[in-house]
Amino acid sequence: MNIKVMTFNIHHGKGIDRRLDLDRIVHVIKESQADLIGLNEVDRFFSKRSGYLDQLSYLSQQLRMEAVFGAAYSFRWRRESEFGNALLSRYPIKSYQNHLLDFYRGIIEGRSLLEVNIETNQSPLKIFVTHLSLNPLFHRRQTQFILKKVTHAKEPVILLGDWNMKPKTNAWYQVTRYLTDVCEEWNRADSFYTFPSIRPTIRLDYIFVSRDFHITSVDIPQMLPRASDHLPLMATLTIYKAKGTDTD
Repeated sequence: MNIKVMTFNIHHGKGIDRRLDLDRIVHVIKESQADLIGLNEVDRFFSKRSGYLDQLSYLSQQLRMEAVFGAAYSFRWRRESEFGNALLSRYPIKSYQNHLLDFYRGIIEGRSLLEVNIETNQSPLKIFVTHLSLNPLFHRRQTQFILKKVTHAKEPVILLGDWNMKPKTNAWYQVTRYLTDVCEEWNRADSFYTFPSIRPTIRLDYIFVSRDFHITSVDIPQMLPRASDHLPLMATLTIYKAKGTDTD
């Protein structure tokens, strides 16, 4: 069974042309035919910048996919006014938990890790979605927390998100001690740049997977590069063998 996985920083639906248009995000995801989509910078009733829309509910309805949200920041004085990470799934979502990465509360922009348990026909999966800080100190603390969660998972793991780091940095080497960077595994000659979406020069967005997966393909969908300031990153995966199954 092949699973198509995408990570996409949607910049609350505001394109690189400065136009707010969530339908462009819908189009990109629909055309990709992805099964699991980790989203960053999603607004829920947040502010005027996104028309106070519950963006995840809109995406879920338009794409007819299950969805869960993990807030990275919430306004205390406005109920349910928040932004953060999300997961869209064609597979049943069994449970989820959101972990705030607020080690220095009140000092930096909110960050979080969304942990989701899903069920496929072949195996349960553990999906993580995150968006890390630009600050090296905060980034290091956040990475350490995430790796503790990843290494304790009993299911095959897929880790998605905007890591605000370049490949072959110290943080990248820490993660790849435990997980595979799909881009690095698939084709070392291709950079898979995701930012900025027009003439991208760096890769900030990652799909990391546990050793339970075979990587069938990796791609950068570019049908609507103006839809966000990031391009999406997509991988097709096959589970080698579900954990806990017989070896015969």
